[in-house]
Amino acid sequence: MRTKSPPMSLPQLFYETTVGKIYWGDSLELLKDIPNNSVNLVMTSPPFGLVRKKEYGNVEADSYLQWFRDFAKEIHRILRENGSFVLDIGGSWNPGLPTRSLYHFKLVIMLCEEIGFHLAQDYYWWNPSKLPTPAEWVTVRRIRVKDAINTVWWLSKTPFPKASNKRVLHPYSGSMTELLKNGYRAKKRPSGHDISSKFSANNGGSIPPNLIAIPNTESNSSYIRYCTAEGIKPHPARFPRELPEYFIRMLTDSGDLVIDPFAGSCVTGEVCEKLNREWICCELVLDYLKGALGRFPVRPSEGKDEEVSYRVMKPGYHWNQRIEDKLSESGGATRE
Repeated sequence: MRTKSPPMSLPQLFYETTVGKIYWGDSLELLKDIPNNSVNLVMTSPPFGLVRKKEYGNVEADSYLQWFRDFAKEIHRILRENGSFVLDIGGSWNPGLPTRSLYHFKLVIMLCEEIGFHLAQDYYWWNPSKLPTPAEWVTVRRIRVKDAINTVWWLSKTPFPKASNKRVLHPYSGSMTELLKNGYRAKKRPSGHDISSKFSANNGGSIPPNLIAIPNTESNSSYIRYCTAEGIKPHPARFPRELPEYFIRMLTDSGDLVIDPFAGSCVTGEVCEKLNREWICCELVLDYLKGALGRFPVRPSEGKDEEVSYRVMKPGYHWNQRIEDKLSESGGATRE
């Protein structure tokens, strides 16, 4: 049986590194104890509003907005003015029907119109390895295709949160590499777009789209090996390390503070440890935290990129450990 913290208890310190802390308990209580305007990034994936109950304690879609409202208010309060809130959240199906719930769209509207966030950008995480679900509509009646996309809402307190897409560039395609090598004659495309001579400038990589392709196929990481050795069941809904790493790289500087209030197995903490960000993770279920210990100490060489057979570039191929330029505090409000 999974061990949850006592009701209304203050979170207890469970584990600590030189830059991060893990707490066991109610994250809403933890958030209330964090000072105003002190956090650079909240990166999290809370339990989704699903029709079918999961073991990690998800809230029903119809009740989701009411449940999340208090968390949203605290997250808005603790964020710095140029900070960001990145929310990975999956969609849901209406009970007994091959139609989709709108709860995650209603959620982002509430976050913006009621709480005061700005929607900096909507992302979509495509998991190519996702099983064909929901089975009734996809594999039995065959009237829908498999659901393989999560929405990732990038929210902010200001229209100009600090950010740089230079941190997450993709390597150039073969054709673009050839173009840079041989030169490009500026001209208009048939569509009418005017491609200037600046198009041939080598900027170190291509700007990624807001579709992120990451197969969620972790099978031999230090976390999985630790759980197996200790007889601990791994968290059933982990996001891959590259997802939080994408946003931590793009939206924070070394030494910034990142918080994950629905930490699960503390993937966010593992990434922050690797990138030298200060971090706080909080999780309600003690057993998940016992397994999370397998992520620490972080071994930078852990995990190799897998070959992929799809066209959308997987984030991470272009990342390295070089010192990054500091993000603009104005968030791009002015040209620099």
